[in-house]
Amino acid sequence: MKRILCFLTAVLLLLPLVGCTADPALDDGRLQVVTTTFPAYDFARAVVGDAGTVTMLITPGTETHSYDPSPQDIRKIQMCDLFIYGGGESDAWMDAILSSIDTAGITVLAMTDAANLLQEEHIHNPDEEESDHTEGAYDEHVWTSPANAAAIVGAVRDAVRRIDPANADVYNRQAGAYIHAITALDAEFSVLVQGAQRKTVLFADRFPFLYFVERYGLSYYAAYPGCAEKTEPGPKTVAYLIDMVTAEGIPAVFYTEFSDQRLADAICENTDAIKLLFHSCHNVSGEDFAAGETYVSLMRKNLTNLRKALY
Repeated sequence: MKRILCFLTAVLLLLPLVGCTADPALDDGRLQVVTTTFPAYDFARAVVGDAGTVTMLITPGTETHSYDPSPQDIRKIQMCDLFIYGGGESDAWMDAILSSIDTAGITVLAMTDAANLLQEEHIHNPDEEESDHTEGAYDEHVWTSPANAAAIVGAVRDAVRRIDPANADVYNRQAGAYIHAITALDAEFSVLVQGAQRKTVLFADRFPFLYFVERYGLSYYAAYPGCAEKTEPGPKTVAYLIDMVTAEGIPAVFYTEFSDQRLADAICENTDAIKLLFHSCHNVSGEDFAAGETYVSLMRKNLTNLRKALY
């Protein structure tokens, strides 16, 4: 609630600007797309290409869960043709923002609307009296399944075609190429898992990969559910995960981008396992962004590391 109040305050600060003429820097006559997170940005830029401008509000290298939109960010949303965000409970603050501004001329797309949502599963946490999860909460990291990612690209394509029908053929062609690349990646993951010696992965971190493991039939252990605020494990959790690695002979433990890696380090120090990065693609580092990393390129790195964990 405190967060939502802060964002509504930002909206109030913005209200005197609502009637102003469009900022030329935000409107060059081409399609204007604004996104919150990296997956939405990557999917949109693949579809739009040079036919428009795609802007990501969350700075590369920023922890997405602590993002606070500025009045300038809200202004960008007001000036765009298409706004893409994650959706779900963790984006309730954005729903509050959108309901407080004039969105009559904006198409709004939530990535969660392009997928069948799964409820967050119980994460066994020995340091808690009960398993760590929110009753009835849906996991919002839908893009971690390549199949869902392809569906989101399709939803972006459909949206921009409606907004800018003059460039429909361009959007069809570019979306088709990216969907093909994602579909090929999906097939490679399937083949990898089907031939694997083991079918269990362990995340010494948050676990935003429910859609991924469900897609490929993997079992998993993890310290915390998808968007858990807590990331400091207790001693029982550390011991439990160490026992699982030892008992099942798990050769690698995963951590996610921007993790402090302390839990992964503790497990590796007490087992023969190695630690490996598994990208959730929720955001990217400044270096990766500058290097032109994409959803597909990051997921291919996941493919390489998954092979090390399963074979």
